[in-house]
Amino acid sequence: MLRAICGPTAAGKSALALRLAERVGAAIVSADSRQLYRGFDVGTAKPSAEELARVPHFGVDVAEPTERWSAARWADACDGWLAEAEAMGRAPLLVGGTGFYLRALAEPLFEEPPLDASRREALAVWLENLSLSELRRWVAVVDPARAHLQRTQLLRALEVALLTGHRLSDWHARAARPARHALRYLVVDPGPVLADRIAGRTDAMLAADWVDEVRRLMDRVPPDAIAWKASGYDAVRRHLQGELTLAETRELVVIETRQYAKRQRTWFRHQLPSSAVLRVNPDDPDADAIAAAWWCDGPSPLDEEHA
Repeated sequence: MLRAICGPTAAGKSALALRLAERVGAAIVSADSRQLYRGFDVGTAKPSAEELARVPHFGVDVAEPTERWSAARWADACDGWLAEAEAMGRAPLLVGGTGFYLRALAEPLFEEPPLDASRREALAVWLENLSLSELRRWVAVVDPARAHLQRTQLLRALEVALLTGHRLSDWHARAARPARHALRYLVVDPGPVLADRIAGRTDAMLAADWVDEVRRLMDRVPPDAIAWKASGYDAVRRHLQGELTLAETRELVVIETRQYAKRQRTWFRHQLPSSAVLRVNPDDPDADAIAAAWWCDGPSPLDEEHA
């Protein structure tokens, strides 16, 4: 049974997880699709050098900015990280806000079909201009079972259907692999104050040389690299290109991040099995005790070593 601390961005899950990991002797395995990429540090709220020294981390800084990581690829790599953590005598603690990654461990996963890179890029240019309602109408035609999903999933459904000639739903049914692990979840969410947390964290990132980081990245990372899709990075690039003032950049980053957090909240509310979920407000004075009790509530092969 694996344990995962998850929730929307800026909720406080990383700080809570770090304290818990220190307390129980765990290693943190990042389930964050943005912290994979080398060099994208400030804007993805990567753990600091001091935090990395306090608790071993896996899944951070493992990919070049141009590499595309699917949930299946991450799950394959994650199995290796889990084994490394356990070889150190530490139980793994999954931490992050990328729900698709966690689902790739907990639910059956399908073998992804190969897609032609040039055709995929050309299609992406066309699809990015479609509104959410237009995407839904297209998906309702090519893969109706997925037409109720959100933008990212709709884009994926169209991409697979148009480039392979087969529905993504059919790929799932025909090429599914068994689930790898059983998971229990601690969902961290501070409630209405999340909006203020996001604004405060944006200000802290801008004060922590985020703009200089992006300037350096622009010198070596292609403008179409997948890593640029991390929330806020495009806005900071536009500032450096003279399109936005710093104040306008800050406002746009806050708006984009709040929208992303809203999508994450929706996903964690509807996609996780309620029987395996405990929710906690990180501002609750008892949050650490709640997390510790959650950790101990269930079997783990290393529990006795860290009791």
